[in-house]
Amino acid sequence: MVTAAATAVLGAGSWGTALAVQLARNGVPTTLWGRTPQAVVDMARTRHNARYLPDLELPAPLQLSAMLEPLVRDAGTILIAVPSHAFRDLLVAIVPWVAPGTGIAWATKGFDPGSGRFLHELVAQHLPGHPAAVVTGPSFAREVAQGLPTALTVHSADAAFAQAMALQLHSPRFRAYTGNDVLGAELGGAMKNVLAVATGVADGMRMGLNARAGLITRGLAEMLRLGAALGSRAETLMGLAGLGDLVLTCTGDLSRNRRLGLALGQGTPLAQAVAAIGQVVESIETVDTVMKLADAHGVELPITALVQKVLHEELTPAEGMAALLAREQKPEYR
Repeated sequence: MVTAAATAVLGAGSWGTALAVQLARNGVPTTLWGRTPQAVVDMARTRHNARYLPDLELPAPLQLSAMLEPLVRDAGTILIAVPSHAFRDLLVAIVPWVAPGTGIAWATKGFDPGSGRFLHELVAQHLPGHPAAVVTGPSFAREVAQGLPTALTVHSADAAFAQAMALQLHSPRFRAYTGNDVLGAELGGAMKNVLAVATGVADGMRMGLNARAGLITRGLAEMLRLGAALGSRAETLMGLAGLGDLVLTCTGDLSRNRRLGLALGQGTPLAQAVAAIGQVVESIETVDTVMKLADAHGVELPITALVQKVLHEELTPAEGMAALLAREQKPEYR
């Protein structure tokens, strides 16, 4: 059990709820904030998140609130777990209430859609001087909520804060590692969503397990090339934040991005596939930012580029796969 100052988890979707439950199970005084008051009232009454994790009973110590200001003012640590498109607005909203020294962590994957900036850049801009960390890695919310074994990583330039955040989360069935490559950890968490669309398309088209393994491996090569150009470390992208998350998202059917690819590969139109998933599919916005970064740094990303064309409906999934397979022979490591 961990004794800690109060932690506020902002975002009562599946991932925010699962992380709040993990913290509460560990004995961390935790309050989960949701933006819809009636949904929060319902969760407090039923002790279930009916929309996102209906089978999970919320532990008795976990508090719930729809009142953002007092929660933020009293928090020792704030953990943001909202989709990337909502990250900036929430961050700006809480700035006036964050006390000096409060640690800011986020479990959001992706970029700021308005500017294409990394999320750690937004935190540094709006809350300068605060300890800041990204929580990332191969983790489906449903399995965390069920207490199934999970490993993820907490990256921060502040080693003490990374360790403190990891200790809040760590338990015998939830291993939390630490690192200090925030950019690399964020890049891995963003790019894996795009690459999962490609493997989903291949599986939807019944291209076989060899094709899936090839796409994952060559996708990792794209992640490493762009990471090197941006200044991240290869070991970060070969670890939980990169390879680990990539394998999970490309092979696990709980992944929304993989499910999007599967639907597209089976011939479902894009809008219909997104509607059927019913939640945010991060790859649709992320792919454009990844390609802008690649173009700015002269990095070739053939899989990512074709995913972009498919998601913009410039190519059909079959045409995209055909173009990828028609590429000229080349050395593997260049």
